[in-house]
Amino acid sequence: MSVISEFQSFIAKGNVMDLAVGVIIGGAFGGIVKSLTDDIIMPVVGAVLGGFDFSNYFFPLSSTVNAPTLAAARAQGAVFAYGSFITVVINFLILAWIIFLMVKGVNFLRAQVEHQEKTGEAPPAPPPADVRLLTEIRDLLAKKAA
Repeated sequence: MSVISEFQSFIAKGNVMDLAVGVIIGGAFGGIVKSLTDDIIMPVVGAVLGGFDFSNYFFPLSSTVNAPTLAAARAQGAVFAYGSFITVVINFLILAWIIFLMVKGVNFLRAQVEHQEKTGEAPPAPPPADVRLLTEIRDLLAKKAA
């Protein structure tokens, strides 16, 4: 078998195509998370914590650095940009949380499908929101009385 035919066989596998789609969507999703963090979350965090912006927090590593902004400081010399790092960590945590919720949702749907396939019937529908709320109130009252 030639290298080209092996490569074609490798590319034709479904998992490789799924991975490629996932990487492309992940890249686009990364831009959304970056915008969410930079444009929405970090300004709110900065306002709550006294109006500062994490992106311009840095320590100069050279005596020649005296600029007030990170971009200008980087042009002057070496800086320890811990504010940018904090922003990237928050980006990561948001992305990890969203992926966790997506995986949790997919696992829930898979469990429903498996249950339906095994039993031949759909799982029972959850009770309406008002019934769930009344049940929670009942349980809380019972717990308080005990």
